[in-house]
Amino acid sequence: MKGIGTVGLIVSIVVGILLGVMVILFGVLLAVSPGKVKPFLDEQGRPLAGSISEKIHVNINGVQQGMFIIGKNVDNPVLLFVHGGTAMPEYFLTQNYPTGMEQYFTICWWDRRNAGLSYSANAPPDTLTVEQSITDTLAVTNYLRSRFHKDKIYLMAHSGGSLIGIQAAARAPKLFYAYIRVGQMSCQLQSEMLSYEYMVKRYKEIGNTKMVKQLEAAPPTMSVPLPAAYMKVRDSAMHDLGVGTTHDMKSVMTGIFLASWLFREYTLGEKFALWRGKFSSDNMLWDKTIATNLTQQIQKLDIPVYFFHGKYDYTVSYPLAKAYLDELQAPIKGFYTLKSAA
Repeated sequence: MKGIGTVGLIVSIVVGILLGVMVILFGVLLAVSPGKVKPFLDEQGRPLAGSISEKIHVNINGVQQGMFIIGKNVDNPVLLFVHGGTAMPEYFLTQNYPTGMEQYFTICWWDRRNAGLSYSANAPPDTLTVEQSITDTLAVTNYLRSRFHKDKIYLMAHSGGSLIGIQAAARAPKLFYAYIRVGQMSCQLQSEMLSYEYMVKRYKEIGNTKMVKQLEAAPPTMSVPLPAAYMKVRDSAMHDLGVGTTHDMKSVMTGIFLASWLFREYTLGEKFALWRGKFSSDNMLWDKTIATNLTQQIQKLDIPVYFFHGKYDYTVSYPLAKAYLDELQAPIKGFYTLKSAA
């Protein structure tokens, strides 16, 4: 009986410690989640005249969708940023990777349907499609044009968002001054094959036999779905080699997941929504996203096109993007290599 009492006491102590840690962690997360947008300030510490820093929700095709609108001068040109992933907002990353674009543009960091600020647990699955995302992009564009009294705006899209952005630009070129993409998708299944070949080669060169075995056990194919075993190791393998999100980001957990929880301009509820939206959209949209071959679908744009691509990017293939722009017809084209970036 004495032994049982001792065990019970130890269990109680451990449970108490765990509960205490959870309460402290919750308190810390709550403290770093005020959900207020940081304003631009002048030299006297007052809100900068003519600037804009806001977090709002707008009715976009019948659904309330959230966005951050940021800029030091509302008279600057307007730029709409279409974030990557199936539903991975990126504004929170600017706390560690500031862009400086707010000096030159009024930027709309839009959280796409079912992503981040726009997440809804009740979203009908039949509205979570690539086609709907294109339609939403054009609706947000028209909202910005009307609000800021602009005939045209700039459209910038990143990675998974470039699948949507380039189709929106092709569909309504008169709405845009130019299409700017960072990490342009082309034929993503082929990109996955190239990434796989590179990773196996590099891990063999550095002697990581464990990772080689994991990758070789489930190679990707030119069809969907990709093997579950490959998808399980894909992101961690890319980041470990510096060819994932950024060239210096070795872990998705610290570089993205933790960064999102420390971002002060989301509330705690919005942070939970960010990850709920990402995982639910991945389940519904990932296969459709990577199965699209844009080189066959979009072969001409009637506006200037500028591609920015990291030399070490194997999430979205650098050589495939370069080849795509070479073939793409446009009045002005520019390809810019970021030599130290993924």
